[in-house]
Amino acid sequence: MVFSPSSGGRDAVSRPLSSQSSAASGERHSHLKSKVHRKLLQSLNSETLRLISKERLRGEIGRAVEKLLLLENIPMTLPERDRIIEEILDEVFGLGPLEPLMKDPSITDILVNNSSKVYVERRGVLQRAPIQFKDDKHLLHIIEKMVAAVGRRIDEANPIVAARLADGSRVTAAIPPVTLDGPALSIRRFGARVLTNEELLANSTLTAPMLQLLKGCVRARLNLVISGGSGSGKTTLLNALSRFIPETERIVTIEDIAELMLQQQHVVRLETREANIEGKGVVTQRDLMINALRMRPDRIIVGEARGPEALDMLQAMNTGHDGSMTTIHANSPRDCFHRIETMVLMANMGLTEPVIRQQAASAIQLVVHMARLRDASRKVSSVAEVVGLGQEGVGLEEIFRFERSGLDEARQVLGRFVATGYRPPFLKRLSACGIEMPEEMFRGPAETRHTLP
Repeated sequence: MVFSPSSGGRDAVSRPLSSQSSAASGERHSHLKSKVHRKLLQSLNSETLRLISKERLRGEIGRAVEKLLLLENIPMTLPERDRIIEEILDEVFGLGPLEPLMKDPSITDILVNNSSKVYVERRGVLQRAPIQFKDDKHLLHIIEKMVAAVGRRIDEANPIVAARLADGSRVTAAIPPVTLDGPALSIRRFGARVLTNEELLANSTLTAPMLQLLKGCVRARLNLVISGGSGSGKTTLLNALSRFIPETERIVTIEDIAELMLQQQHVVRLETREANIEGKGVVTQRDLMINALRMRPDRIIVGEARGPEALDMLQAMNTGHDGSMTTIHANSPRDCFHRIETMVLMANMGLTEPVIRQQAASAIQLVVHMARLRDASRKVSSVAEVVGLGQEGVGLEEIFRFERSGLDEARQVLGRFVATGYRPPFLKRLSACGIEMPEEMFRGPAETRHTLP
């Protein structure tokens, strides 16, 4: 394969650009990269490019760049040349300008507002990224490449899509006509591994007594709900707690977009599917939930309950699938049950609110609430036991909570985890499973004990 740059190409850089001008240098860099990439596509179609090894293509691109530089008398340093080669390889094999961001482990979110505005989140702080796309067409090409890799599509008839990348990152994209300033993209990145107990404690996500209690609840097969707002760390905590599920149990996971990373061997992973181009073939979380009940699971884990599948989830928890877990978007443990009522009503089964509350109160034993604080840290802000029905709905008794006391000079949240003094009755169930909890871990100031409002 040989590249033969045309000597008469009028689209080449026709005047010398000052190396002292960063804007002109950037324009030259972008123009040269586009020209080499275009010549690659003229020589080989995109499918053939993907079949060529990366190292062989690197050599071909290097020779093409050198020929263009000599032909058009463009001064360029060796680092600049290597940068162009890497960026073209990223276009062919990766996600173009996003590829360096995807390789940065400190980035948790990549937010593309349009082709010229890209932001990233590092350690909870949003900042402008020093990259941009050539134009809206370039950004749309990268989005199409992402969703096509997982068998989904995005076009005017289907302008919003959610998908999962090979590394587990969650992608949400939208294009015109639903966006006004060109294609938009957000990528929520997840760690390549499950956080260890030591890392949870080192991050002050929770305390050792809280982790010990949650570990016992998982092993004793209590039904558990993790609530919290968007980006509060619900899935991260669910992944960490799933580590305590015994290897002898069969687990079925149900997710809209697969994000869970369970460590056990005996796991069946189910994921929803969107409708095909004819509008057929859609598979919802409720469809998967109904099917999961026929697969003889010991536990069912729903990545996030967000619709009518909540009814089937409650029924499963009430009919022998103890130890099931899920996450729910909610602002507080109390709001968690309001959300469950709303989701069950979406199933249109004619159930009344008192019946739904009774189902929820008997199905769920523990609510763990996650909060993302002002300094972007994530903490377990409350661990509460479900104690039945009260006059105002499902009753909750708080076992542990995080008490905020202010901000320090660096604007970091100050506070402490405290035990409320409440000793939950489910400890008898833990004891029957051979799991003992020391009395002192529940000791706290008597005046702090209260039922959650």
